Formats: sequence, C-alpha cells, structure tokens
Amino acid sequence: MAQCHDAEAVGHCRRALGITALWACLGVVTACATVPDFDQDGGQAAGSKPHIVGAHGPLTASRSKALLERMSTEPGEAGMLERHLAIEQAVADGPLIAGNRVDILRDGPESFHAIFAAIAGAKDHVDLEYFTLEDVESDGLRLGDLLTAKRRAGVAVNVIYDSYGSSSTPASFFERLKQAGINVVEFNPINPLDATNSYALNDRDHRKILVVDGTTAIIGGVNLSTTYQSKSPGKSVAPEGKSSEHWRDTDLRIEGPAVARLQTLFFDHWATQKGPPFMSADYFPRVAAKGREVVRILGSTPDNSVPQYYVTLLSAIRNAEKSITISAAYFVPTHQEMEDLIDAARRGVDVRLLLPDQSDSARAIAVAHSRYSDLLEAGVKIYETHGLILHTKTVVVDGVWSAIGSSNFDQRSVLFNDEVDAVVLGSGTAQAMETMFADDLAKARQIDLAAWDKRPLSQRIGEFFSRIWQTLL
Repeated sequence: MAQCHDAEAVGHCRRALGITALWACLGVVTACATVPDFDQDGGQAAGSKPHIVGAHGPLTASRSKALLERMSTEPGEAGMLERHLAIEQAVADGPLIAGNRVDILRDGPESFHAIFAAIAGAKDHVDLEYFTLEDVESDGLRLGDLLTAKRRAGVAVNVIYDSYGSSSTPASFFERLKQAGINVVEFNPINPLDATNSYALNDRDHRKILVVDGTTAIIGGVNLSTTYQSKSPGKSVAPEGKSSEHWRDTDLRIEGPAVARLQTLFFDHWATQKGPPFMSADYFPRVAAKGREVVRILGSTPDNSVPQYYVTLLSAIRNAEKSITISAAYFVPTHQEMEDLIDAARRGVDVRLLLPDQSDSARAIAVAHSRYSDLLEAGVKIYETHGLILHTKTVVVDGVWSAIGSSNFDQRSVLFNDEVDAVVLGSGTAQAMETMFADDLAKARQIDLAAWDKRPLSQRIGEFFSRIWQTLL
C-alpha cells in the first residue's frame, strides 16, 4: 500500500470500500461536512484579563503581570501579549499553563533523536499516539527494540496508532509489541468488524504525541515514519537516477506542567477506543516549573461543536496587529480563513505564507493555487518551497503568539481529524520560530501576481474543479 502521511479521505474510501462504493462514501461524507461559522467579537474578548495557571495553581494578577513583562523583549510587547492572551482565553478550551520549557525540533532526524532519547530515559511510563507509526530507526536503534527493552525493564508502555495512517506498517510490528506486554490500541479500524465503537471510516487520529513519565512531551507534525529516514518519500533510498527530496517538518518538546494536559488527551482517546486497562504507573506526577513559557494545549475532535484550535487560530488572525507568518503543508483554507487572512493584509498586517510547490496530495496543491490570486491582490505575500516536501504546521502572530501541532491549514483538520496543537505565548519562542521561518523563506520562491495571472487557462480550470474535493483533502 502506498505511503501517504496526510492522506485524503477519498483514498480512505477507495482502499477500504473499493471504487464502486467510493461515490456512496463521498455522498455520506459531504452531506454532513459543513465548516462551522465562528463569530467571536475580538473587541469584547480583549476586555477580559488572562487567567494563567502555574505549577501550584492560578497566578495572582500581580504575578501574571510580572510574567507577561518577562515574556516580552521589546517595549509595547507586554500589552500586545496580554491582549492576545485575553482574546484567546475567550474562545479556547483549556487553561493557560505557566512554568514550561519548550524546544523547537527541526525535521525528522532531530525529532527522532529527541523522541528516542526521551523514551530511553523513561523511568515510569511511555505513551505514544501517532497517525503513522512504523519501526523507525535513530542512531542505529530501532523503535521496536527500544520499546520492548523499556517494557522488560518495568516501564509501562501504551500505544495508539491510526488504522489508516499506519496501514503500511506490517501487522507483525504491532504483534511484537503486544507479545512484549505493551498495550496497543488501533484507532478507528478500517475494517468495520474490528471497530470497538461506532464505525467512523473518515474520522482519523492525526495526532503525534509522545508523553514520558508525565513530565516530558513531544508533539508536532513529524510522524514516526521511515519517510524521515531518507530524502525520498516512502523509500528507504532515493530511486536510482532521481534526485532525493527532503521532508521539512517541525516538532515541539515540552517539559513542565503542560504535559499533564497531553496525558489527559491520551487517556481520553484510550477510553473512547475502549483500550485495555492501563498498567500501574504514576501518570500524573506533581511537576515543578521547568521554564518560563506559557502554553495552552488544544485537543480537537470531530465531536467538538466548536473546533478549539480552529477558533483559536481565527481569533489570533483577526486580532493580529503587525504580522502573521504561516508555514502550511496543505493549504486548503475555509471560507473564514480566507476572509480573515485577506482582511488582515488589507488593514496593514504583514501576512506571509510559506507553501509547498510539490506534495503527496496534488489536489491540495491545486486548491491552494486556486486561492493565490485573491490573496495576492489583497497584499498577502506567498512563497513556495522547492526541492523538498513541506510538512510543517506552524503559525506566528505579532511575534508573541506561536502555534505548532498536527493541524493542517485545511478543512479536513476542522471537520474530520482528531488533532493536537500547542499555543505558546511569549516573544522568545516566537522569535525562534520566525528565525526558522526566515531561513525557510530564503530558500523559497515568491509568487508574483502579474506572472501568476498569466498561467494557462487549462491549469486554472483544473484548480477550480479541484475544490470539489476540498473538504476531504
């Protein structure tokens, strides 16, 4: 089965049901797939005060103010940061949690090294939840060998993998983990006979979460996939005579009290999938402050009447005062995302999009291209990567608000996927993210409106009709 890490639901249906049942599947999906409207009033939200929780409970107003001042590096940033905190609090579910250390992990090899190191250092438990979970390798060690060794050492190991996202993984890998005493749960099995709750073929667990000992977590866009071990998607080596391509991605390592929120999300999924009883472990230890970062963890599911990350993202864009930078693997924006980006650019915000010129989803590229002219005319700056596969999902607003996670800038992440994202408040992380973005931008090509409007009519027609599939991409 071909490898596809953010695969289209059309592929889900085609593989699981066969081509004759594809249209029936699409009919069911599109009949109920409606992106919700979000009408939050940013002005009203800005009048409230941010509520920040520390390692030992809620912070007082004076401690919150002092924290905001420490998180700002330039005059005026403290006020702007406070406004973003207050606005977000009005729409987001889950507390702002202070006292965390965060580190940006760039690309698969760096993420793998950090993931393997965290697992190797586990004393109590390891929880993994991944869309694509394969027997990957880092520094000569395989994941299966590491996990089974930790289990033999008495560490509790629990695994959730998505049935479709990991469909290329040999069943023998998961069987080996089970034989070693590791708890393994398959999320929403493709085979309806294996389903443990209501059958939901199109609802996928797109999260990437590692939690170790309740104190350290890694989330982001990097799957535990062999794709990241090479420079050619889905191949262990580049095909002979062809140039190899690098997968560009980003993860975030979190140490501190915010990890408990990720642990809770993992437990929630375990319960909904009717996983076996957990092994005895200290899953929620008391965690002291590890750093100065304020973090909000957002877990979104199709069951949410209001997708939490989606409304938080829209809120941040609508209330941006100076800049928005977005790196998006799959740019299939909703109507409101398009409107809000255009409105931001027209009011003078510097809006920059870094998007791929090639992808494992050609339709997603076509939909993105169909949106370029409207965005460029409004003043949005668009850059396309070249010679790599862009898989990042990052956003920075006003140099103080950052988001890294599994949610793509697309309609599938709003409608169908279970996602997890971290919003980090403060200029330190934002500046590190913007430096990374600038480095990527230096290797990208800016799209010129005049030249773009001269592309062939046949290409435009193809782009237009690609929108038929946009809720599924």
